[in-house]
Order: sequence, then C-alpha cells, then structure tokens
Amino acid sequence: MPSIIPPFSLRIPEKLLNKMRIIAERNKRSTNKELEFIIEQYVSSYEDKYGSIKVED
Repeated sequence: MPSIIPPFSLRIPEKLLNKMRIIAERNKRSTNKELEFIIEQYVSSYEDKYGSIKVED
C-alpha cells in the first residue's frame, strides 16, 4: 500500500546523519522514524510554549 505521507528531502551533514543513525539504532527505530520522533517532540515543546499551531488538512 502506498504511503499517504509526502516525501521530503533533508540535507544534513554526513557526520550528523551518522550520529542520528546510531541514536536511531539504539532506540530500535529507523533513522527516518527517529527524526520524525525528534521533530514531533520539538513541535510539541514549541506549542506548549507558544500555543497550538493550526494547519489546514
């Protein structure tokens, strides 16, 4: 089944990406899921501080 999540390309320094891969492996996640988790935490923290962000579906 195809994903409904649109693809997104991220340019990141190789050294940082390699560190993210290690962190993801330790957390038993793919690198993509680890980055998604981190971004979700950041957005949640931002919204806690500044209020909910409304987006159109």
